Amino acid sequence: MSKKRKIITGIVITILSLLLVGGIIFIIWGNDIIAKITGGQGNIFDLIFQDETYEPLKTDENGRTNILAFGTSGYDMEGTEGEYVHDGAQLTDSIMVISLNQETGDLAMLSLPRDLKVSTTCTATGKINEVYWCNNMDGDNEQAGAEALVAEVGDILGIDFQYYAHLNWGSLVSIVDILGGITVTLDEDINDELYTGAIFEANTPYTINGGQALGLARARHGTTSGDFSRGASQQKILIGIKDKVLEKDLSISDLLNLASTLGDNLRTDFSVDELKTLAHLLSEYDFNNIRQVSLIEPENYMTTGTINGISYVLPVGGAGYYANIQNYVAKMFSNDPRNYEDYTILVLNATETPGLASTEQTTLEEDGYTNIYTGDAPTGEHDEEYTLYAVTNTAPGTQKLLEQKYHTTMKSLDELPAGISQEYDFVIIINKETE
Repeated sequence: MSKKRKIITGIVITILSLLLVGGIIFIIWGNDIIAKITGGQGNIFDLIFQDETYEPLKTDENGRTNILAFGTSGYDMEGTEGEYVHDGAQLTDSIMVISLNQETGDLAMLSLPRDLKVSTTCTATGKINEVYWCNNMDGDNEQAGAEALVAEVGDILGIDFQYYAHLNWGSLVSIVDILGGITVTLDEDINDELYTGAIFEANTPYTINGGQALGLARARHGTTSGDFSRGASQQKILIGIKDKVLEKDLSISDLLNLASTLGDNLRTDFSVDELKTLAHLLSEYDFNNIRQVSLIEPENYMTTGTINGISYVLPVGGAGYYANIQNYVAKMFSNDPRNYEDYTILVLNATETPGLASTEQTTLEEDGYTNIYTGDAPTGEHDEEYTLYAVTNTAPGTQKLLEQKYHTTMKSLDELPAGISQEYDFVIIINKETE
């Protein structure tokens, strides 16, 4: 063999060797990440080699998938901050419910305050943020701690959970910085300069880095509603991360760093196939319509109080009384959007036959619609029996139901005829008398 051919052969062998070693390292690294996130329910090949079919997520009796997402602090899953492990590292200072309907695309989020009084924990304090820690005190039984918290929150809200996800909030720094920052727009002013450095004005878009995101996630001082405000901010942060992931063309380096960070800071009971299904569903959802469900607005279901000198968040009906909360959650997590969307409907008669608007109002009420008003519209020639207009976009679920009922697509506000009131969410014009 010539000297030149020997050199070329050596280079090729070296490259192949590097690829082989790199592939083995990638498989080991990927398997480790998947095993961490899913509790050993799959491997890297399950994630890479996928077809176009997706395993449906588990659902409750109402057909919804409920996920308990909770967060602990610290900069790793053991609660390390710098060279130390702080005492409250395994307290769940973030408890969030994510409820979704795979068929309709409805997605709702609700946060519980960390100081909510519960029946019993392993301490005399008895706050909900202790439940996970009490059942995973040594840090070696993630599943027991998660399942205990799932059971407690399920009893409070009156819902069944199909999955949980445990996130270390300290990982926000890495996640947000890998994404190059995220954008958040809050619903209230926050001035928590003394404790977390978080200062934000309501209704103003802010692009924040990882450190600022972590500060906002922890901010409860200088807010309107303390822990409730913090829960709302954490929901906004998750939405901001989702928005950035969808808009950013992540490099291979970004993806590997993000996967590594999640592998070290996320634990779930999803299988790999279920994670693929969840990712597929979320990629198709309209996140502009995410519903942030509050337990203090527009009606107060929670209050604060002191028991034996300890400050708590309590149900308005008293400690341990969750009936009103459960009824409200059942309504807000309903699969019928008319139960949780505020809307008004104006039915107008554009024919020369009197009484059609009132008759249509009765029909709509029998079908479960409310807040219906009637009137007359100028008569004219129309090909359709009914013409529907969406004056606002605040009730997308109800709009979809009306479109299905009348077998038509709603026209926009710009197409609404002159002289017809714009004070209603939907306008239905009856153009001709039906059989």
